[in-house]
Amino acid sequence: MSNLEDLKADVTRLLSEAKDAQAVEQIRIRFLGRKGVIAEHFSRMGDLSPEERRATGAALNDLKICCEKKIKEAADRFASGRSRGDAIDVTLPGRPAHAGLTHPINETLRDICQTFRLAGFDVADGPEIETDWYNFEALNVPADHPARDMHDTFYVKMEEDGGRREKAGEYLLRTHTSPVQIHVMEKQKPPVRIIAPGRVYRRDDDPTHSPVFHQVEGLWVEEGVTLRDLKGLLEYFLKMLFGESVRARFRPSFFPFTEPSLEVDMSCVICGGEDHSAHCRTCKATGWLEVLGAGMVHPNVFRAAGHNPSKVTGLAFGMGVERMAMIRYGIDDIRLFFENDVRFLSQLSGGT
Repeated sequence: MSNLEDLKADVTRLLSEAKDAQAVEQIRIRFLGRKGVIAEHFSRMGDLSPEERRATGAALNDLKICCEKKIKEAADRFASGRSRGDAIDVTLPGRPAHAGLTHPINETLRDICQTFRLAGFDVADGPEIETDWYNFEALNVPADHPARDMHDTFYVKMEEDGGRREKAGEYLLRTHTSPVQIHVMEKQKPPVRIIAPGRVYRRDDDPTHSPVFHQVEGLWVEEGVTLRDLKGLLEYFLKMLFGESVRARFRPSFFPFTEPSLEVDMSCVICGGEDHSAHCRTCKATGWLEVLGAGMVHPNVFRAAGHNPSKVTGLAFGMGVERMAMIRYGIDDIRLFFENDVRFLSQLSGGT
């Protein structure tokens, strides 16, 4: 009997020293196999007296059951990936759950919209698949207009609908969110004060351009709206988004849907546009960053939307959200925003 107790102690010791599931299996074969230690003890019971046989048999059965239990526990421990040193310590504090991050594009878009909401603008949206009329012609960009070269367009081939096939090229992925302005003016009489954020599409792909990007267009139509209102509104916007120290500069430009038209620059947020701008890579030593296009709504746009240009005036502006985000966060490659590298995104966003 003392020998059987020693066997139980041996099994317990060997299992405690086992490093993997293979070692446990070897212990099982050694003690519980058909030619194992316990089977050998059972084979010797014929040499014992009836009284010894009963006592030894009961002890051997207890030993076998005990060994089977211990070996199964050890095998299950390794099967579940918990080694002897990896036991769960329930007294340790739990691991913190990492909250998701707001993408810098969404964060910038949210701040732009909130800034204009505070100025009394509503948010409007429209379809991303547009007709040539809304995307170009209603915005004073006829078929032969050279400005179309600025918009390398994705055209959409439409299937037959009710026996009527649309003209080739009539539908396209919108190249800007300005068509929303036409949709709104067709349905709403002045005063109109809206911004139109959304995705737009152009055949363009390089470190500073993407075939899919975001724009925010703005429209303010009301009797008596002037260029002074436009300049004041955009100066307010830039200071709200980039800080009170930012200065705005307005340059004459051309857009087919506004007249007069302006390019809007802001003082470089990296060098401040000071003398040391000669060493600034962001503004390329100019001290200024081009951020917006704007102007007074062209009379032909009012006519296309069903308004009398002699009775109302309006201002319009547009910006690329990615451009704003690149300036805001000091990013020189737009593609970083779309690669979804968590390490990159976590550096730019406060997250929620």
